[in-house]
Amino acid sequence: MQDAPRSKSQHPLGMTVYELPSPTDVVQADSKRTAMGRLRMLLVLLVCAAPVVASYFTYYVVRPEGRRNFGDLIEPVRALPDVKAQGLNGDVLSLPSLKGQWLLISVGGGNCQADCQHQLYLQRQILASLGKDRARTDWVWLVSDSADIPNSILPGLKEATVLRVSADALAQWLQPAEGQQLQDHLYLVDPHGQWMMRFPAKLSTEGALKAKRDIERLLRAAASWDEAGR
Repeated sequence: MQDAPRSKSQHPLGMTVYELPSPTDVVQADSKRTAMGRLRMLLVLLVCAAPVVASYFTYYVVRPEGRRNFGDLIEPVRALPDVKAQGLNGDVLSLPSLKGQWLLISVGGGNCQADCQHQLYLQRQILASLGKDRARTDWVWLVSDSADIPNSILPGLKEATVLRVSADALAQWLQPAEGQQLQDHLYLVDPHGQWMMRFPAKLSTEGALKAKRDIERLLRAAASWDEAGR
């Protein structure tokens, strides 16, 4: 009697041997993936940075014939120094924490007399006249000594960020025009924390209007990437 044919399930299992990749191939494949990942990251960074680069290129390089800045452009720009400042309420913060807004800065001693008060007045008026763009700017007064601020001017500083910073730290960051002093100018810092413009010393009302026009042009040039608020 012949044995019945075995079913497929009764046959022993076969083993298939697959060829494993060589260590060299594995390393090359990993290197390729790493390189592609870095390239993609670089492309993403370039796309994100493009509006910023374009706005500054437009303002600094592609200037209509005959147009001049009223303020002096600072080249190269100077980053906010990593130094401590103290508010009128005693709170301590670092200057780089002011990033995220355009900063119109004045400098002076606490015993703010007529010239200092006039500077603060023009500073406030320049920013107030920006209309809807006012929200993208901050009014900053850096007090370079420990003198008491007159009570008479405190009500007018409610919208200002008033910080005490050592004179030495300010002198290593800001620089007046030749023959002038730090307190004679207004200084403009961009939202990245870069000091990039200095307005002429001892502004008149007419000079303040010209400074405002410079600021408006910069705000328009940066409109594609700059947003109000930190």
